[in-house]
Amino acid sequence: MGTEENEEPRSNLGFAQYRIRGMDCAEEIAALKGALKDVVEVDGLRFDLLEGTMDVPVSVPAEAVMSRVAGTGMRAEPLAAGSPVVSATWLERHRRTLLTVISGVGVFTGFTVHLFLVGLDAAIGSEGFGDQHAVHHVPLAAMLAYGVAVAAGLALVLPKAWYSAKNLRPDMNLLMTLAVAGAIGLGEWFEASAVSFLFALSLTLEAWSVGRARRAVEKLLSLAPPRIRIKRGEITEDVDPAAVSVGTVFIVQPGERFGLDGVVVDGASDVDQAPITGESMRVPKEVGDEVFAGTINGNGALEVRSTKIASDTTLAQIVRMVGEARKDRADAERWVERFARVYTPVVFAAAGAVMLLPPLLFSASWGEWFYRGLVLLVIGCPCALVIATPVAIIAGLAASARHGVLVKGGRFLEIPAMVSVVALDKTGTLTEGRPRVADVEPLNEHTADALLTVAAAIESRSEHPIARAVIDHAKTAGLDVPLPEAVEIVPGKGTTGRVNGKQYWLGSHRSLEEREQETPEVHGAIEQRSRAGRSVVVVGTDD
Repeated sequence: MGTEENEEPRSNLGFAQYRIRGMDCAEEIAALKGALKDVVEVDGLRFDLLEGTMDVPVSVPAEAVMSRVAGTGMRAEPLAAGSPVVSATWLERHRRTLLTVISGVGVFTGFTVHLFLVGLDAAIGSEGFGDQHAVHHVPLAAMLAYGVAVAAGLALVLPKAWYSAKNLRPDMNLLMTLAVAGAIGLGEWFEASAVSFLFALSLTLEAWSVGRARRAVEKLLSLAPPRIRIKRGEITEDVDPAAVSVGTVFIVQPGERFGLDGVVVDGASDVDQAPITGESMRVPKEVGDEVFAGTINGNGALEVRSTKIASDTTLAQIVRMVGEARKDRADAERWVERFARVYTPVVFAAAGAVMLLPPLLFSASWGEWFYRGLVLLVIGCPCALVIATPVAIIAGLAASARHGVLVKGGRFLEIPAMVSVVALDKTGTLTEGRPRVADVEPLNEHTADALLTVAAAIESRSEHPIARAVIDHAKTAGLDVPLPEAVEIVPGKGTTGRVNGKQYWLGSHRSLEEREQETPEVHGAIEQRSRAGRSVVVVGTDD
């Protein structure tokens, strides 16, 4: 993203926010903390690995931040106040993948040329099926291909490795760079290129894992439609929700998502609020009821007066909370970071001991033990351990948010692992989210099968979860459900239609009361079932 020199970083509660290009792993976070420790306390920095951002206290000059970050091999870009985030170019988004592919092609090409010119033993080198004591000549063509593989594989690693070496802070980038350089020094071009490619591939897969978690969070933003239909007198106009002020009336057609929070001023419908509240059942809405951005309208058209601007809706607050939660690291993440700070230097020390002690103490072969030390450097890379925990935490936070569960940070996500008992204080709190018919009670000489047949016929034109439950129950009972005629859905009240030539209506307890067909006995039976947590569906005629 390009920035102007006079742009100020985006401020967020006393913090200036920067996009960090090249921050893919917790090891890079540790390097950034080390680079900035002379201008800001470590506790004053906040990182979002998922979005690739860093928050720095606004008191720290932007120039100081960018220059110190540049020294690590990464790049800091201030996110300008009031400006949208500019997406990375295609090359920036795919640079790592392209370099990995080039490295892989280089390894394959070099090995193929090497194999064709000098044979399998020489191509493989001193390990595998090769001669462990022979030094094989590498053809120039193969060497060039291997060199391309090494250069592409380490292109994004070398600047970070140089910073690590310069500041005496050994990390996995320096570890892999030394291993590759050592292999080249021993004449093992195939192994040097293979290690470069595999390391680049591992970093690409890690970046893909972070990207996948990022896309899961971005889906939260896509819950709200990009345009809404506002009402200006008798004219309607499609506009961006961000441009709509509080008090504006907008129209939501059946099946559409609500673009803003608001209050219904006209119409009746049932709304799927699962994306926001997690409720499995649709909620009836009529004049005066509150609706939320990101929820899905049912069968009736609604006119809604907005009560919040786009940046203050419940959905927007959820997205912000998830973003803040990602910066609140779990205990496991902190432990892994502390472990990596100790583990990586220990691996270096162990590799050095493997290289030096056997030759010095036992007169062993320098070449053989130097090679084994390089092998230890390669297999000791801690990147998988370091990246696994934050990616798992991020994925958990995003998945929870998609299902309507807000977790305020990584450390809270770990708590359920220690839970042994869950207490529920309300009947029906824990459900499968799929309603089913509990019982059928016919009145006035009707039979249960006849009542269920009529209900299933009328509900066959509806996609409501309760309608699906009635139809499934009729199928399970083996009933022959006829096709209905003249079916009409009355938003917020129910459905009417003809079955076998007779007109029926189907609705809620309120529909029965409005039709003035309720008796005290029926009222008592319905109330009893409602208190038990059941949804009552009433079927009747106007005869």
